[in-house]
Amino acid sequence: MLNMADLKELANYNGKGGYFVSLYLNVDPNFNKKGDYIVHIKNMLKQTAESLDKAVYKKVKEDLEKIEHYVLTNKRMFKKGLALFSSKERSLWREYNLGLPVKNELIVDKGVYTKPLIDLLNNYQRYGVLLVGKDSARIFIVHLGEIVEYGEVYTADIPGKHKKGGWFGLAQNHFERHINVHVGIHLKDVIEKLDSFLAGEYIGRLILGGSDEAVSMFKGMLHKITLDKLIGSVKIEMFAKSDDVLSKVEPIVAAYEHKQEEATVKDLIAKAMKNEAAVLGLENVINAIQEQKVMKLVFISSYKQNGFNCKSCGFLTTQKINSCPYCKGDFEGVDYMIDIVAQKAIQQGAFIEVITENKELLQAGGIGAFLRF
Repeated sequence: MLNMADLKELANYNGKGGYFVSLYLNVDPNFNKKGDYIVHIKNMLKQTAESLDKAVYKKVKEDLEKIEHYVLTNKRMFKKGLALFSSKERSLWREYNLGLPVKNELIVDKGVYTKPLIDLLNNYQRYGVLLVGKDSARIFIVHLGEIVEYGEVYTADIPGKHKKGGWFGLAQNHFERHINVHVGIHLKDVIEKLDSFLAGEYIGRLILGGSDEAVSMFKGMLHKITLDKLIGSVKIEMFAKSDDVLSKVEPIVAAYEHKQEEATVKDLIAKAMKNEAAVLGLENVINAIQEQKVMKLVFISSYKQNGFNCKSCGFLTTQKINSCPYCKGDFEGVDYMIDIVAQKAIQQGAFIEVITENKELLQAGGIGAFLRF
């Protein structure tokens, strides 16, 4: 699965010279009934070759050919989205098969174009899903529209349920009490393994699944630190297939993330208006980035802005000026300003949050940042 460490590695290639080819290709069968993405990639490659400066094309020709060969010869392994990054000059080749479709883009630039991956990582964060039953439990991770089952916890030798009541019913006799003792031992074992799993996989949010009785009893046994991570529960059969589990939990994830986005934007705007370690607008964000003050960058996923980059020192600005105020170097136009800003933020250890849609942030400039100081 794609993670933030991958983005940091890609971002570290920028500013060190050389040209990079970044490809994003929608290979989702729902949009490519007849393998139409083959036509799309060929058209993009042709248009890129015709539009590039001859000297630049010569440097990336082998990268473009390598990308074309990869797409044409690995069709069966694709999921819904494909991201490829290549630079012969910088000895770079990375491939990501994604569980979500992406917009078709082929970018040749002096940096790796990672904005679509940033969008995916921050709009589709990692969630733990636990299905709990009387003698077993199943653990999943949901991320980027995909679900992966990571393991199962099984406790043997739990007696069968009494014919007068379910295993989570109130004990009416010694036999039922005996069942509940064994079930309690099983659930404690599940909790221990769950806590270790959540910490080891850096998962901050949890969804419970199972019967209503099972979920209710299990919630009552959770430690507060784990209970605070719980964002919802859903009724799911223990034997459910992974795809069925995913379809059940997706509405819970979507509702939670929308609520979190609204809270983030309100906090950002309120603090920026009071000059409390927050700024709004691209120019203010750029200034904070260049002073290495940004703690968390926030922007709308559709945000786009052109700007200028100093060829010598990397100074950024949205204003057209003749020479760099710091090193007197020449400026070059940048079509994907937000990508450079986001990459610099990642290199500085800042967090990134991409907002799908928000009127308040759009009216405030579409971009802002929480500052370290």
